[in-house]
Amino acid sequence: MEKQLKDSVRRCIDARKVDLHNLSRDIWSRPELGGAETCAHDRLVDLFSQEESWTVEPHYTLPTAFRATWGPVCGGEGNPVVNVALLCEYDALPGIGHACGHNLIAEVGAAAALGLKAALEQTEPPLAVKLTVLGTPAEESDGGKIDLIQAGAFADVDLALMAHPAQKDAALQPTLAVLEISVKYRGKACHASAYPWKGVNALDAAVLAYNNISVLRQQLRPDWRIHGIIKHGGERSNVIPAYSELNYCVRTTWVKELPELKAKVEACFRAAAEATGCQVEISYPGHIYYDILPNLTLEGLYKNNGKALGIQFPEQPGKFSGSTDFGNVSYIIPGIHPFFYIGTDALNHTEEYAEAAGAEKAQSFTLRTAKALAMTAVDVVCSPDLLTQVREDFRLAKLKTEIFDT
Repeated sequence: MEKQLKDSVRRCIDARKVDLHNLSRDIWSRPELGGAETCAHDRLVDLFSQEESWTVEPHYTLPTAFRATWGPVCGGEGNPVVNVALLCEYDALPGIGHACGHNLIAEVGAAAALGLKAALEQTEPPLAVKLTVLGTPAEESDGGKIDLIQAGAFADVDLALMAHPAQKDAALQPTLAVLEISVKYRGKACHASAYPWKGVNALDAAVLAYNNISVLRQQLRPDWRIHGIIKHGGERSNVIPAYSELNYCVRTTWVKELPELKAKVEACFRAAAEATGCQVEISYPGHIYYDILPNLTLEGLYKNNGKALGIQFPEQPGKFSGSTDFGNVSYIIPGIHPFFYIGTDALNHTEEYAEAAGAEKAQSFTLRTAKALAMTAVDVVCSPDLLTQVREDFRLAKLKTEIFDT
C-alpha cells in the first residue's frame, strides 16, 4: 500500500506544480516582515479554502497565522488518529526580501499537504489520519511557533514536518539554541569639548561592552556564537551621549548551555557600566529558540525517500550555525526539519539567495523535497511500529537533554 500512496503523492504534486510555483512566486514578489505577512497569509488561506474538504481557520491565534485541517476519515477507540502537521513559514528579511527562502518553505508545506491528502483519500479501508497545515509567522524575528505552542496549537499533533532551503540537501543539520539580549546604557549629556568631565559617556560603555564581548570570544566553546550591533550611539558628535543601546544574540549547541553563556555575557555588559559610571538595563525581548532534537527514524525514512527521488545526501552534512523556532517544536513532539538544495551555492541571508529563491530553477528541488516529506509521512502513518519507534527516538533525545552535562 505504501508504494501506491507514494505514487499518488508524486502524481498530485506534479499535477499541481504550476499552482504551487505561483503560490511561491506571489509570496516571494511581496516580501513581508514577521508579524505583518498579510498577503502571504491570505494567499495560503485562499489556496486551502478552494480545496475540497479542508477546514480553514484564518488568523489562527496570531494575526498572520492560519490552520487548515483535513480528516480523519475514521478513528475511535482502538484505532487512534495520527495527526500529521505540515508547517509553513513565509516571513522575509528587512531590506533583502526572501533571502532565506521562506516562500519555498510555504510551498513545500502546502505541496506536501496536498499530496498527502490526495493519497490518503484513496486508502481502503481509510486510515485514521488527520492532516494539519499550520502557517507559522515571524520565524526570523519573534518565534511564531513558540506562540502557537503556548496557545495549544500542537496539543493534538503527533508528528511535525517542514523543510528549509540551504546550500545542500541534509536530513538533519544541527542548529543552535539562541537568546536575544537588549542592553541599554544611560549616562549624562554634556558639551563634549567645553566640559567633558561633567558628562557620563554612554557610548563609551557600549564600546567597552562590544570589546569585552570580542575578547570573550576566544574563550568560548567552538560551537558557541555571540554577535551583535550598537543600535544607538548618540545624536551629535559635540554632545557626550547620554544613551546607547546594543542588541546581541548568544547561541549554544544545546538550550541547556545558554545560562552559562548568558552569565558570561552579562558580566561583560555590567563591567562596562561599572567602568564608565553608567546605569545599565539588560533585558530579553524575545523567545528562546531551542536547538533541534534529532529523530533517527524520521531522518532515515526521509533519506530513503529522498534517494528514491534522486536526492544526493553528503556523507558529512556539516553544521548549521543558525537557529529556528522549529527547535521548540522538536522538544514537545517528534519532528523533522531537513534542509534542501535549491540550485545555487549562494549563502542564506544574501541578495543572491533572495534571487535564487524566486527563480524557476528552484522549483524542481522544492517540489522534490515536498514529495520526500509527504512520502516520509506515508511510511509512518502506514506502520504503527514505525510510529512507535519515532516516539521512542523522541523520548531518548529528550532524555539526553535532561542528563547532558554542561
